[in-house]
Amino acid sequence: MGANVGIPSSEDLFLLHEGSLYQSYRILGAHVSKTTGQEGVRFTLWAPHAKQIYLLGDFNQWQSGAHPMERVSTLGVWMVFVPEAGEGDHYKYEIHSQTGQVQLKADPYAFYSELRPGTASRVVDLDGYEWQDQSWQQLKKEVPAYNKPLAIYEVHLGTWRKKDRHSEDLYTYEQLAGELVDYAAEMGYTHIELMPLAEHPFDRSWGYQATGYYSVTSRHGSPKAFMQFVDRCHQKGIGVIMDWVPGHFCKDSHGLRQFDGKPLYEYEDPRKAEKLEWGTLTFDFGRPEVQSFLISNAVFWMDMYHIDGIRVDAVASMLHLNFGRWNEKPIKNQWGGDDNPEAVAFLRKLNQVVFSYFPDALMMAEDSTDWPLVTAPVHDGGLGFNYKWNMGWMNDMLRYMKLDPINRKYHHKLITFSFMYTFSENYVLPFSHDEVVHGKRSLLHKMPGDYWQKFANLRVLYGYMSGHPGKKLLFMGSEFGQFDEWKDQEEVDWFLLDGYEKHQQMHHFVKSLNQFYLDEPALWQLDHSYEGFQWINPHDESQSVVTFMRKGNLPEDDLILVCNFTPVVHPDYRIGVPKHGVYDIVFNSDDPAYGGSGQGNKLPITSEQRPWHNLRHSLSLCIPPLAAVYIKCRSEFQTVIDEVEGGNQICAVKSVLPCSSLEEKDED
Repeated sequence: MGANVGIPSSEDLFLLHEGSLYQSYRILGAHVSKTTGQEGVRFTLWAPHAKQIYLLGDFNQWQSGAHPMERVSTLGVWMVFVPEAGEGDHYKYEIHSQTGQVQLKADPYAFYSELRPGTASRVVDLDGYEWQDQSWQQLKKEVPAYNKPLAIYEVHLGTWRKKDRHSEDLYTYEQLAGELVDYAAEMGYTHIELMPLAEHPFDRSWGYQATGYYSVTSRHGSPKAFMQFVDRCHQKGIGVIMDWVPGHFCKDSHGLRQFDGKPLYEYEDPRKAEKLEWGTLTFDFGRPEVQSFLISNAVFWMDMYHIDGIRVDAVASMLHLNFGRWNEKPIKNQWGGDDNPEAVAFLRKLNQVVFSYFPDALMMAEDSTDWPLVTAPVHDGGLGFNYKWNMGWMNDMLRYMKLDPINRKYHHKLITFSFMYTFSENYVLPFSHDEVVHGKRSLLHKMPGDYWQKFANLRVLYGYMSGHPGKKLLFMGSEFGQFDEWKDQEEVDWFLLDGYEKHQQMHHFVKSLNQFYLDEPALWQLDHSYEGFQWINPHDESQSVVTFMRKGNLPEDDLILVCNFTPVVHPDYRIGVPKHGVYDIVFNSDDPAYGGSGQGNKLPITSEQRPWHNLRHSLSLCIPPLAAVYIKCRSEFQTVIDEVEGGNQICAVKSVLPCSSLEEKDED
């Protein structure tokens, strides 16, 4: 390390206090360094309201007064160089307030923390790891994320696997770099999204109430072990997205709350500061030093750990002053509204800065509101993200899928309404941890019907999700139909794959569906453009069937998806098609290999020159029960291959339910 590491220049201090020091972690915190040839650690802290600060740690036997810090800035930056300190040492700051209060605080910029329940910060040098992900970094630059497949596996590291199912003995980053990364690659995921990695005191907060924003949690090992995990992901062709929580922080005494005796990281106005619903505190987005802290933090994870993107949690709670204040007197901004203009400005600034450093980053907003232009550029009046979670689609689909199929015809708009707005933003379609915890039940358990129908319902839901425009996200355990909801203190129910056939088949189905998604450009090449989608028939509410096309850059890549949301076989279901030719069923969620009934066309189908659904040609299909069926034109009529007698094959009907048990057969 150089001699000047951790020493803030006058320009650094100016930018910090202006809110524009976007790599403040190179100045603040604990840095192994040299001064006049002497090795040690330089500690730098921002605490403008403090009267005096002492550094306590292993190097001085935690004796107060041994290492007083010097105030080097009129705006509250303190510093001390400690020759006796070294890598691995634990430390805290003893902060004396102007009113005589004394408190021990962890370092807001600590790069490593003591393993819970300990709360001290630890000295660590993040330099020196030799990255082997150059090919991955180059690949990211070649094709924009918008035009690539994005299948995200959301993971809580503490419960993906444990060394013992019910113990607190967690997998290490090194072990996860083997098992988790190999598993995600085998299953066909393109990215792993990790629930908050920042250090947090309470396991059951899942990381959403942090104390160490720059400290990768010590639950699984060291910072360089986590670098190894990310590096291995990239070497296996998998990106890493971090769940990031800039909206609020916990009130633990060693954390950011009233850091120097007064509100510092939180708003001074207690009404704006308190997140009543969560018992946390809101960052003061208008304070320049807090902007430097948070924006630098986003940059830090991408810079030091090569994270590929961040999912910004609870954006709605930032944008709205009265979020969670349901029975309180409302707060109003200077124009009399509910919006928080400081948070809006912060988010725009955040995205502009991150993209200036990392143009290929994924910046995803988890926003449950109808705030406009979330994924529009800042210069066009947007918030500047490049992706937004489609919470409306998720809520509509789960509400629809919970219905008894006989009643779905009365709620058909729940599966079609999303197409009214699906191209208004760049969307990710999420089935995340939030939908399978706290009594909400697992995705499989939400499904109606008997045992077979529950799995069939889940397969058609996933099949529809893959065809719907937008990138995809699925929470761990959902890929094999975990029946219990997520238990945040136990590992995922992997035992279901040991001898439980339907779960094995569901696992095989999701793996096959992911691979099909990756292999078919029509499902992701034009994800965010009207040119990539065309309705064939959205109006068959009587039979709860929808049919549409997904299009790629090349006409031969086009796919047709037919989804049947009832347990009725339709042996002669006619759909319009855009060209006359031979069509193949290229994916069928009702395949027996996936636990299906085996209904559907087994051989190619030749279209008829019979107009249907405002198209010049049509096909007659056998539509399986509770199934998603993908169809592709193999060849146009002039080059028919493997001709089938009669030009069509109708399935032998082994009805799961009689065709007439819910509705009459389809009529145009």
